[in-house]
Amino acid sequence: MHIISEQQVHSSLSFKAVIEALKIGFAKPAGTPPRQVFPLTEDANNHDAFAVLPAWNNEVIGVKSFTYFPSNTEKGFKSLYSKIMLFDRQHGEPLALIDGTSVTFWRTASVSALASSYLSRPDSRHLVFFGSGNLALYMIEAHLSVRPIEKVTLVARDKAKVASLISTLSIKFKGIEFISENANEATINSADIVSCATGSHEPLFDGAWLKPGAHVDLIGNHHKQHRECDSITVTRSKLFVDSRVNVLNEAGEVLIPISEGLIDSSFVVAELSELHDVSFVRSGDDITVFKSVGMALSDLLTAHLVYRLVL
Repeated sequence: MHIISEQQVHSSLSFKAVIEALKIGFAKPAGTPPRQVFPLTEDANNHDAFAVLPAWNNEVIGVKSFTYFPSNTEKGFKSLYSKIMLFDRQHGEPLALIDGTSVTFWRTASVSALASSYLSRPDSRHLVFFGSGNLALYMIEAHLSVRPIEKVTLVARDKAKVASLISTLSIKFKGIEFISENANEATINSADIVSCATGSHEPLFDGAWLKPGAHVDLIGNHHKQHRECDSITVTRSKLFVDSRVNVLNEAGEVLIPISEGLIDSSFVVAELSELHDVSFVRSGDDITVFKSVGMALSDLLTAHLVYRLVL
């Protein structure tokens, strides 16, 4: 069995390769049981958790396990540790233990970009991105890889992180304008794509500000009672998800409008595994929303790609 490090994951992957692997893999049969997240204490003020995400296809079996200890950073540890165990599908032989945190960065951003390639307008030029955390650089680069973006507006509270991101992105992507702005009506109304990767508990913008034809990408929230977008954004949109089971179990962006009686579960047009042959055809004025909470199949497909590339 091989041990594949974080450095090997990063050095082996490109967004073009990961997005293509996801596109092919999501169109094929796979086993994707609901992921299991286990609170490690009954203390309402403690959010330590352990999660298990299994999946398999006709080539490999995989399980990602991760721990989440949000107060770890105060004690000099990472808040999240993750590993992916990969097995051969034919005989069940263990193949590799792969760093899961780095795989998660790549697959999360690539899932959003794959959804955008299906749902956003092909001529999208302006990306508004909310967030400045560890995923920000991956998310922005992934979106740039699938649409002819000419301008990226970053919105985040930590201005030092935003400035650092803009500096890094400006060096890497010549000819693209990178700016910092607030979440005002003019900024949101000018966006072709709005991508959100934050820990916000409240909606980040007014859904009435979205222009016809906009695409909204939501990945930051995993809680039933919280959300990154308001009900107006959802009810104005055609709604797509990475996984119906996971989103309808975890995502306040969808569960809150359902509780308000504004939509029901049938409002979801399709999940990611259906987008390759779904009958939805975007009109120029359609607003589309893609809500992702993460699913094991994307981990499996990305980890298997790493295994093939490294070995």
